[in-house]
Amino acid sequence: MAKRLLVKVNEADNVAIAVKEIKAGTQVSEDLVTRQDIPQAHKVALERIPKGQPVIRYGVILGYALEDIEKGDWINEFMLELPTPPSVDDMKYGKKIVTDLPTPPVTTFEGYRNPNGGYAGTRNILGISTTVQCVTGVLNVAVKRIKEELLPKYPHVDDVVPINHAYGCGVAINAPEAKVPIRALRNLVHHPNFGGQVMVVALGCEKLTVEKLLDEADISPPENVIVLQEQKGFDAMVNAIMEMADKKLAILNQRRRETLPLSDLCIGMQCGGSDAFSGVSANPSAGYAADMLVNAGATVMFSEVTEVRDGVHYIAERCVSKEVCDKLAAEMKWYDHYLEEGNVDRSANPTPGNKKGGLCNIVEKAMGSIAKSGSSPIVEVLSPAERPSKKGLIYAATPASDIVCGPCQLASGITLQVFMTGRGTPYGLAAAPPVIKVCSRNEMKEMWQDLIDINAGPVATGEAQISDIGTELFNKIIAVASGKDQSFAEKYKLHNDLCIFNPAPIT
Repeated sequence: MAKRLLVKVNEADNVAIAVKEIKAGTQVSEDLVTRQDIPQAHKVALERIPKGQPVIRYGVILGYALEDIEKGDWINEFMLELPTPPSVDDMKYGKKIVTDLPTPPVTTFEGYRNPNGGYAGTRNILGISTTVQCVTGVLNVAVKRIKEELLPKYPHVDDVVPINHAYGCGVAINAPEAKVPIRALRNLVHHPNFGGQVMVVALGCEKLTVEKLLDEADISPPENVIVLQEQKGFDAMVNAIMEMADKKLAILNQRRRETLPLSDLCIGMQCGGSDAFSGVSANPSAGYAADMLVNAGATVMFSEVTEVRDGVHYIAERCVSKEVCDKLAAEMKWYDHYLEEGNVDRSANPTPGNKKGGLCNIVEKAMGSIAKSGSSPIVEVLSPAERPSKKGLIYAATPASDIVCGPCQLASGITLQVFMTGRGTPYGLAAAPPVIKVCSRNEMKEMWQDLIDINAGPVATGEAQISDIGTELFNKIIAVASGKDQSFAEKYKLHNDLCIFNPAPIT
């Protein structure tokens, strides 16, 4: 396929984005000459756009021109007035239910059966949960020794991961929205990668008591909980943690991979460091892979409230029922109120890097972000960190922040995440080490050849089809989930801090 200079997404668009930097005075088509330098991924006006008239990309109004824009002009974030967000009242559902999805090459993977039922694990990990940040220092010392002294004895266990977090005390534990962080931490205890083994380190005086974190059945066995204030000094604390870990590791070491249907697999889709190519190459390719996964019976989650808010009515059209649509509207309203309480709105979302990558505003970012969901019907909508009850494509309402969205999806049960980026980020998750990175442009892969797993850049240049990269990504997901391959994030053990979403007051 021939390389191209501009990418126009929809016939109705009056802008296109530059595949490479284009100098002023360049004849890019028979009737279009650039009037200024157009940076890579930024927009050029395909026609004259008078002041107050809409600037359209994806067939959607990104905003309204603050001044006259001439044909061939560079359009940036300073030239648009943000439109009013779409109403979430009376959204239409079930209008675009697509069942003709791409056929997956395989319908099974090699995973760890979950002894508690539900999604299977992609890795075999000893997860050590905590009730409060205060125990982190002691636990980290213990985990270092566990990895050095105990883990080599158990070759079938992949890792030991402390679930450290900043919650647990100094918080309004009974505030209504405290249910969000508590739900996240409770669900993480039983993450599919942890093989049903419960291990908790507590301090003893925190607000997030062991009783709030665990079910009664998990508290009763004395080998599941260590309270540091009951130990006689530092050495006793570390020794107690190591002794408990040794017993848990011996059990986990008996787990083996087995051939399982893809209906036992739960994948998360997330994007970060996005640019204007993300919605052209990386995210649509991920969406194609998502459609293949769903067609094979797998569960796929996509998220980030502010990054779907301006396209929420398109998501509603794919909801399979009024119940699902109503939950979607409720989550949008909750987040609108959450932002209003902080005296901000969705326009606070785009980062300087997003804008440098050609994204003018949150509308443009949202329309590209939605592409990672593919075209499958949406069978369920989740509150932050909630566990699903259905299988298929699920919208998990979370903040857009990468390091908050990731833990929310982990708590909801994902065991592998696909992460799309245009600008680049070395982000990773410890509890779900297979984070597969997909970049939107060739330059990103060339810059970070040992951090980017899949390059969707050829889609942007016109040298590959979305289906080509989507199929490549699907195969990568299966190989990594099955333990036959590693993502770079897993190989280098790139683990971000676990940031638990806490919309409740801190006291």
